[in-house]
Amino acid sequence: MVNSSNLKRGIILEIDGAPWLVIEVAFQAPSARGASTITKAKVKNLITGAVLKKSYRGGEMLQEADCEKRDVQFLYRDGSEFHFMDEETYDQFSLEEEAIADSVGYMLDGMRLRSMLYNGDVVSIELPNTVELEVVETTPNLKGATAQAQLKPATLETGLVVQVPPYLESGVKIKVDTRDGRFIERVK
Repeated sequence: MVNSSNLKRGIILEIDGAPWLVIEVAFQAPSARGASTITKAKVKNLITGAVLKKSYRGGEMLQEADCEKRDVQFLYRDGSEFHFMDEETYDQFSLEEEAIADSVGYMLDGMRLRSMLYNGDVVSIELPNTVELEVVETTPNLKGATAQAQLKPATLETGLVVQVPPYLESGVKIKVDTRDGRFIERVK
């Protein structure tokens, strides 16, 4: 059990028999004397992907979901199915593209990830904060371009399109933030 006043981003709650990940938390101070603080949370269902906004009174006790994280390896993609292997048990499993839609553009064959298990079933995949991917297509290098100039689109080896500085060319490896799809730096 977790107190609503101690709610943080990343905690997994059990709401209506399903695991919900807290993605945003805001605390609202009472406007009347004697009123309790209100905790407003934005939560995402780890099974369906639905996002809800929930409000809780200060001091309300919330049920944490019984989840387990395990290291897995992404093996390959077969149509709309993505195949993984549990690195502890060597069991293989697959997930549909809809279940991991936000992660698809960052995954390469052989990549190590973390899986989230709820009641023994894998419900989501957790990416590392950054990944290194190769630029396969972008507009030509602009003469006199600097890092402070406007950005240009670049297609990466997974098909993901990110905005990069104009001096980058095809064939260069870059580091990308998986949380917001932002270019971080060129990999040396």
